[in-house]
Amino acid sequence: MTRFHVTYRIQAADLTEARQRAEGVALEQTVEIPQDVVPEGYIRNEILGRVEDIGAEGEGRFRATISYSPDSAGPEFTQFLNVVFGNSSIQRGLRVMAVDPGAEMLRRHPGARFGISGLRRLAGRASGGMIAPVIKPQGSSADALARVAYLCARAGADIVKEDHGITDQPMAPFRERVEKVADAVARAAEETGHRALYFPSVAGHPAEIFDNLRFARDVGADGFLVMPGLLGFGLMHAIANDPELNLPVMSHPSFLGPYVLSPDTGLDHGVMFGTLQRLAGSDISVFPNVGGRFGFSEVECRAIADACRDPAGPGLPILPSPGGGMSVERAADMARMYGPDVVYLLGGSLLRLGEDIGTGIAAMRSAIDATS
Repeated sequence: MTRFHVTYRIQAADLTEARQRAEGVALEQTVEIPQDVVPEGYIRNEILGRVEDIGAEGEGRFRATISYSPDSAGPEFTQFLNVVFGNSSIQRGLRVMAVDPGAEMLRRHPGARFGISGLRRLAGRASGGMIAPVIKPQGSSADALARVAYLCARAGADIVKEDHGITDQPMAPFRERVEKVADAVARAAEETGHRALYFPSVAGHPAEIFDNLRFARDVGADGFLVMPGLLGFGLMHAIANDPELNLPVMSHPSFLGPYVLSPDTGLDHGVMFGTLQRLAGSDISVFPNVGGRFGFSEVECRAIADACRDPAGPGLPILPSPGGGMSVERAADMARMYGPDVVYLLGGSLLRLGEDIGTGIAAMRSAIDATS
C-alpha cells in the first residue's frame, strides 16, 4: 500500500539532533510510545512512521521527510490531518513544508469535485480572471444585502460571495437572507442573460448545518463558503463530497492565520491554503493578498497560487482567490502576478460606489481583460 509523505522543517543544532527530533515525530504522529516498546511485526513495520530522508536547509534548520501508512490515517480526513501534524503541532521549531498524499490517500480523498475547469463551466467564464464581489457589511438587513447582490450580479460578477462574518445573526437570518439573495441574483440573470454564481456563508449549529445547506441549494444557491478553521476540515470535506448537494466549495481563511504566520512552527502557506484545501475538496481557496491589510508577502502569495493550480498537485487544480484590500486600481498588477486562473475578491472598495457598484465591476473586468 502506497505510504504518504510529510516533509517537516526542523530546528536543531546539528544533523544528529535533527534526526533524533525527526524520529521523535515519527513516533509521536503514529504509535505515541517509546521506540523500545513498539511491538514487532505489523505495528513496527507498517504503522510506525519512517524517516525517509533528512538534510540541512540552512543554519540551524533541517528538512526531514517522514512516510506514514494509510492504515494509520484510516478513511477519515480528520485522522489523516491528525497523522500529518497532530501532537507534533504543539512542539516548537517544527513546521510542515510539504504533504504528498500518495496514491492510496488520494483515492480516499480525491480532492475538488469541480476545480478550475468545472467552475469556469458553471460561471460561463471560459478564460480570464473571475470577479467575486463580497456582499456586506454585517448588520445589514436581508433586503439590503440582496440589493447589493443584485447590483453586483447585474453588473457581470462571476461569483457573488457572502462575507464570512454574515452567518445567522438576527438582522439577516440565514434562511431569509439566502432566499432573498438567491432571488435577487436570479432576477439579475433574467435581465442580463448572465448568471452569477451565489455562494452563501455556511451557518447553523452543527446539527442544523446540512439542513441549511439543502435549503440553500433548493432556493438557488450555487455553492458554499466554508471556514474550515472554525467549522473543521472534516466538515468541509463532507460538504464537498456530499453527492446530494453536488455544489462547489469556496474556503475562507478565518482562524487559520496562526497556523502559517511563524516561519518556525505551523504549516507552510502553500500547504495550508493550497495542498490541504485541495485534498479537503475546496474548489476556490481564499487567502490574504499581498499589499492588503494582513501582511502576506508576494513570495507567500505566489506559493499559495502555485500550490492551488499545480497540475501535479492532489486532485483537480483549484482557483486561488486573493482578497483583503483588493481594488480596481490594483487589478492590472494582480492580473500580471497571478495570471488568468484566479478569483478576485472585491469588498469595501466596491461598496464606496453605492448604487453605481456596477461601474467598479466593469472597470475591474476591463483592467483584467486588458492585462490578459
